[in-house]
Amino acid sequence: MTATAPRPFGRTLCAMITPFTAAGALDPDAARAHAARLVAEGCDGIVLSGTTGESPTTTDAEKSALLRAVRAEIGDGVPLLSGVGGPDTAATLRLARQAEEAGADGLLVVSPYYSRPPQAAVEAYVLRVAESTGLPLMVYDIPGRTGVRIEPETLLRLAEHPRVVAVKDCSYDLLGATNVLARTSLAYYSGSEELNLPLYAVGGAGYVSTVANVAPRQVRAPLDAFDAGRTDEAARLNGLTARLVELMMASGLPGTVTAKALLDAGPVREPLQPAGREATDGLRKAYEELLAA
Repeated sequence: MTATAPRPFGRTLCAMITPFTAAGALDPDAARAHAARLVAEGCDGIVLSGTTGESPTTTDAEKSALLRAVRAEIGDGVPLLSGVGGPDTAATLRLARQAEEAGADGLLVVSPYYSRPPQAAVEAYVLRVAESTGLPLMVYDIPGRTGVRIEPETLLRLAEHPRVVAVKDCSYDLLGATNVLARTSLAYYSGSEELNLPLYAVGGAGYVSTVANVAPRQVRAPLDAFDAGRTDEAARLNGLTARLVELMMASGLPGTVTAKALLDAGPVREPLQPAGREATDGLRKAYEELLAA
């Protein structure tokens, strides 16, 4: 099924960290260098200013500067999305227009968090964003963080809008995703590394991965093997990434913290705190074992 799955933003996307200087300021030079490395090592799309990019604690000006710096580095051949979603519709619309002006190819729109709006309000919010620019949207369903699910029936209705083209799925509902895939042309991107291969196997478009910041080739390898018809090899390669995925994404520390610990990409912004020595040592051991596998 993957051969015919729509891929409006590519197949192997990285949810990129936002590098900071030791003093805590945006580091555009480090961002450019990191983005170039990601593309060179197999990422065919980049998402900026998502949760991994510390969007809650970066300013509008920093988001725009980051986008412009990365756009200048990677050129126009690699899809570049910018996270604009949040709890305030007016602020989201402002960020959407700013991202379009700065050169984004698409928008990542998370459902409004904390206020727990009903489905009709979530739908209205996404449609407002879709009408605010000429850019295509990837809707981000991550109820574990936002407190509200974007239900499959809501996605079916949103899919009728020509600029709502994709979903970043962190719902952990493979059946729901399969049903939406069967009834729409929405491109489904896994946002949970442990489900990258399963979702891809039922028609998903690929992934948006935090772990790809540190191991882009290894995260991509199972999908490459699957596309080549080597399903046993795909499963084996997928299993090799499991320990690092677990430590980075399910150990109690946010993926931003664990990725920056491995990359030495500057501090995280409060209220986040850096990973401690024990966690960092464990991460590095798993990372080195994956690279050596």
